[in-house]
Amino acid sequence: MTVPKPSGCEVQEIDLDKLRIKRGPLLPSTAATQPRNIRWGWIAAAGLVVVVIGWRLLNPGATPVETTVAVTAFPSQEFSLLNATGYVVAQRKASVASKGTGRLEWLGVVEGTVVKEGQVIARLESADVEAQFGSAHANVQVATAQVNSILAELADAELALGRTEELRPRGMVSQAALDDAKSRLVRARAAVASARASLAAAQANERYAQVSVESTRIRAPFDGVILSKTANVGDVVTALASAADSKGAVVVMADMSTLEVEADVSESSIASIRVGQPCEIQLDAIPDRRFQGVVSRIVPTVDRAKATVMTKIRFTESDPRILPEMSAKASFLSQAVSKEMQKPVLAVSPEALVTRDGKTSVLVVHEGTLKEIPVKVGKNIGDVVIITGPLKTGDVLVRKPASSLRDGDSVIPRQAS
Repeated sequence: MTVPKPSGCEVQEIDLDKLRIKRGPLLPSTAATQPRNIRWGWIAAAGLVVVVIGWRLLNPGATPVETTVAVTAFPSQEFSLLNATGYVVAQRKASVASKGTGRLEWLGVVEGTVVKEGQVIARLESADVEAQFGSAHANVQVATAQVNSILAELADAELALGRTEELRPRGMVSQAALDDAKSRLVRARAAVASARASLAAAQANERYAQVSVESTRIRAPFDGVILSKTANVGDVVTALASAADSKGAVVVMADMSTLEVEADVSESSIASIRVGQPCEIQLDAIPDRRFQGVVSRIVPTVDRAKATVMTKIRFTESDPRILPEMSAKASFLSQAVSKEMQKPVLAVSPEALVTRDGKTSVLVVHEGTLKEIPVKVGKNIGDVVIITGPLKTGDVLVRKPASSLRDGDSVIPRQAS
């Protein structure tokens, strides 16, 4: 489209199509982003080169070395036959519930509370059943009074019969009076039997009402520790938790003296395990200590999905830090170990040791510089060897040090492949 020239003026023609704005997608296309990605890749590579060159400039003549670290080991590992993982569980555990139904009125425990067997830990609303118990108790007192009254009548009937029997031979009373006295005694004895039966029924009703009251008291079934609360004050508690928004158990508790480890052992290795076999238990939550244990039971069933056999290991020593559901590692030992053998020691790979002039030492890497530290070598434990010296767990050591490396040399550490 062009604009015509007005008459009498010299105006240059303008092509308006060239001024039209082309509408298109605002986001860059995939082809446009590819050069940018390539550009960032080159920048990263260049940065890495700069870092390496800077390291070289700051550490002229630095020697690349493979490294390893000093680790913590236990002498008891020497007797380990098989390792398995599992969890700490309580052999004696219960979800404590109420036999009756009602609203929870009082809860006297929280998580971690230590309770004794028979201790009241919660209470349901009991005004109605306590009233029934009071009524039953009053009925027992009434029945007892009736028994005592009838017993008095029985005693009087016996005396009257005795006097009548004495007077009858002398003709002072008639035969009818004697027969009447005998009948009275029989009636008194029957009344006593009836009153005693009524008393027994009243006492049974009282015991039933007392049981109903006791059903509102939730007691600890054994000595243990409260693990969790499953109901709060105001909740409706039922025996089977069948009602809407009702609770069954009030608390979950466990006997901490029955803690054990449940570990899955491969069925191909089950021949290496026996009941009574000594074990060593390591907990992730307590890594600085290993606990002694013994195989208490081997469940006679194989899990076909995992091809494992459940093995239960009992702790032979207690520690308040051990809690249910902790993850555990169990080592099945060939023999029992002493407490001394369960103490942690420092160990390194044998490839980190260097012997010069009859002395054994290791080369520690600290801030790119070597420091030679003399050590004493002990016995081997698996793939590591026990050492003693001024080292600590986590120190970086040179692996397979070259004979040319000396104390004070600059090195570039790299992890061994």
